[in-house]
Amino acid sequence: MDNTTEGKWDSLPVKLNDGITQTLNELGFTHMTPVQSACIPLFMRNKDVAAEAVTGSGKTLAFVIPIIEILIKREDKLKKMQVGALIVTPTRELALQISEVMGQFLQKFPQFRQILLIGGSNPIEDVEKFKEQGANILIATPGRLEDMFRRKADGLDLALSVKFLEVLVLDEADRLLDMGFEASLNVILGYLPKQRRTGLFSATQTQELEKLVRAGLRNPVRITVKEKGVAASCTQKTPARLCNYYTICRAEDKFNSLVAFLRQHKHEKQLVFFSTCACVEYFGRALEALIKSVTIHCIHGKMKHKRNKIFSEFRSLKSGILVCTDVMARGIDIPEVHWVLQYDPPSCASAFVHRCGRTARIGNKGNATVFLLPMEESYVTFLSINQKCPLEQMAPVSDVVDVLPKVKALALADRAMFDRGMRAFVSTVQAYAKHECSLIFRVKDLDFVALARGFALLRMPRMPELKGKNFPDFIETTIDTDNIRYKDKQREKLRQKLLIELKEKREERAAAPKRHNDKNKAWSRQKNRKDRRRKTAAKRNRDEGSEMDDEDMKELLKDTRLLKRLKKGQISEEDFEKQVTAGPKSQRKTRDGLNSTEED
Repeated sequence: MDNTTEGKWDSLPVKLNDGITQTLNELGFTHMTPVQSACIPLFMRNKDVAAEAVTGSGKTLAFVIPIIEILIKREDKLKKMQVGALIVTPTRELALQISEVMGQFLQKFPQFRQILLIGGSNPIEDVEKFKEQGANILIATPGRLEDMFRRKADGLDLALSVKFLEVLVLDEADRLLDMGFEASLNVILGYLPKQRRTGLFSATQTQELEKLVRAGLRNPVRITVKEKGVAASCTQKTPARLCNYYTICRAEDKFNSLVAFLRQHKHEKQLVFFSTCACVEYFGRALEALIKSVTIHCIHGKMKHKRNKIFSEFRSLKSGILVCTDVMARGIDIPEVHWVLQYDPPSCASAFVHRCGRTARIGNKGNATVFLLPMEESYVTFLSINQKCPLEQMAPVSDVVDVLPKVKALALADRAMFDRGMRAFVSTVQAYAKHECSLIFRVKDLDFVALARGFALLRMPRMPELKGKNFPDFIETTIDTDNIRYKDKQREKLRQKLLIELKEKREERAAAPKRHNDKNKAWSRQKNRKDRRRKTAAKRNRDEGSEMDDEDMKELLKDTRLLKRLKKGQISEEDFEKQVTAGPKSQRKTRDGLNSTEED
């Protein structure tokens, strides 16, 4: 799409406010994109809009500008606590991005205030900020916004504030209307006035009319902005200036190829997508150790408090690497991304298009490639037909060096890294089993030995998919993995305590005569006090400066609970060892999208 051929802003049939025009010039937006020239006049003439345009086509300005224009022309000026515009978006990163754009325009309009309501912050602080400053424009994620409507006991009557609403915008509407957000969205819409302007903006607009009706559109004007030069019968869903590739490599060579590629593009900005949170944690740490003099950040959906800061820092970088899950696939605008690398093909085919759309934005050039195993090559044909997304084969990465021994050394030096590798492997296999394209991505076709080598595992994990299988070709480390220690001293101290208790329990079982009523055995109050003291000590150690993060502490507390169940005879020793090795159930979800509400 050539985004500089739709005319200048003064060619619009409705004249823009001088403050808006001045801000556009300051930001360097001299010409409109097609979606902007189509949507802005309709919105300003009080039409409901359902807009579909390729990712990176400038949809944000297509609703930010009309919102400000509509609020300026309102006869009764909005008071401090009256919300005139509401923008709902599926992820906090996208909400932050919209808030930043809105803030640049509001510098010329100090009479309006905006507030950001997203997960990762204290809701009580949000309530106090709203009560103190007020807000006329509200940008929010569904989960936090629904929560705010129920804060009347805390002194915030948001239901009353939105009675003055003029404009509702649902950004990335197809994702918002997914099942994961349906309940929250229905609650939110129930509070909003019927007389309002509504806009749905998305890169892949849903055709389900029932959901559009529920969203409150009355006879909406449908807008579809196609790529120039692309026939309507085969509409391309990715930007025209995107060079989209695929590369074929064996499972044991995949990570080596990724590292070689990233080393060769050190001075560029790159996104690397993995299918699961556990893979981001594992491979992200490995890349930090293997690629020197490059800033590497990691983001996934289970990060609750650090995501906003990491996202802001990466956006400001000139070069660097962001290792992430599909939480970063939709609507996010990161300046000057040179490459999007898809280490794992996404479970959902539409997510492939959204991932690629993080580069080649607003008419700029960009590149993307997906790493495929030999047995997955038919996925290229599937994407071409299903997503109208043709791919060109890229030459194999040159100068590939085997870095897997170094990754193994990292696991031997720190049990935390060993645990991450095991969880990443398990999560990858289970994500594979739930892939949308089940005819292409079949677990029974996986070479588990080659995959384990590619993960630099020291031994095969215990998991249902591997039960009863033998792997004579996989060479396990000669070192007893139970002797690998955590670098974090507090965490290792707690682990040793767990091991001692487990050993004592085994000795007790060996010495005691067998009983049939072990499950009904009563435990003394003294034993319960010991368990409570152990949990209190673990919390105190964390508060006193341990290097453990929240996820590590959750792991330890989970192990403690499992040990208690073992002692009570509720689980077997085999189940205990299996669950400790495999990691928490939450880590084994296939991808962020399986529990989309956590992105709030």
